This record gives sequence, structure tokens and C-alpha cells, in this order.
Amino acid sequence: MERKRLDEQIASKGVRLTAQRRAVIASLQEADVHLDAATLLERARQRNPNIDRATVYRTLELLKKLGLIDELDLMHLEGEKHYFEAKSVRGHFHLACFTCGAIVEYTSSTFEQLKQEITSEHGFEIQVVRLEVGGQCEKCRRLPRDSQLSESGEHTPRAVSQKA
Repeated sequence: MERKRLDEQIASKGVRLTAQRRAVIASLQEADVHLDAATLLERARQRNPNIDRATVYRTLELLKKLGLIDELDLMHLEGEKHYFEAKSVRGHFHLACFTCGAIVEYTSSTFEQLKQEITSEHGFEIQVVRLEVGGQCEKCRRLPRDSQLSESGEHTPRAVSQKA
């Protein structure tokens, strides 16, 4: 999915880019997965160890306020955890696997046609669309019901609780 360059966009808006902000923005921009704030903090600290949690949250709020990133709850995977991503060039929605937690971004010409239909029929200017689909990915569907993904990303048998 093609993303807009956050560093270029924020600089064009005249916002001062400190070394800490640059590290947070670069970490978010280069992510190949959706990041929660804690993971973003870890990645940003690899670039600049002086970053604290408050800097990450302030930078996320700034990027949201400027309309440069999206905040997603992704079908409440892992509780109330929120994820962040740089806005993409083309609209998309998310397929969230309830078994392994994989997130797939999906885009479709039909989705784009639906947005155009809404605009033409109702004169409605669409600025944001949030659509999340929850279910089970192809890999997990092929597994026996008593298996799951291990922390290493490989499918392993899940302990089955039995009631006496």
C-alpha cells in the first residue's frame, strides 16, 4: 500500500521537526505493520534513545490533528489497543484475523465505485471511511481448531482447557 511521506507533509505545514519527532515519524513511516503506541516507542528509541512516551503520544496527536495518520481499533484485537498508520494514497479497509491477529489491508475498485456512487447520489463529500472486517485468515482456517500462532509467528498447538 503506497503511503504519503509523513516527513515531507509535516515539514510543508511549517511544523518544527525535532530529532525526537523525526525518529517517531520515521518509525511510523517505515513500519510494514500497524503499530500501537508502545511498539512505536520501542522502534523510535532504536533511532533515538532519549524519546519518552509523552513525546510519542504528542507526536501522534499532532499527526492526527494534521490529518496525516489514522488511528484504528481494528476490531478490538488484543482488547482496547489502538494502532496507527500513515494515510495511504488510496482508500482501503482492514481484514483482522481473530485467531492470529494478522491485519491485511484490502483495496478494491468496487470500494472506490461505492464511494463515487455515494458522492454522486447524495452530494456527500467523503473525507474518511473506516471499515474493518473481522474473521479468520486463510492460514488459520486451514489449522485444526486447537492450534494457534506462537510468538515467533508459527502455528503451534494451543493448550485446550478441559472442565472436570
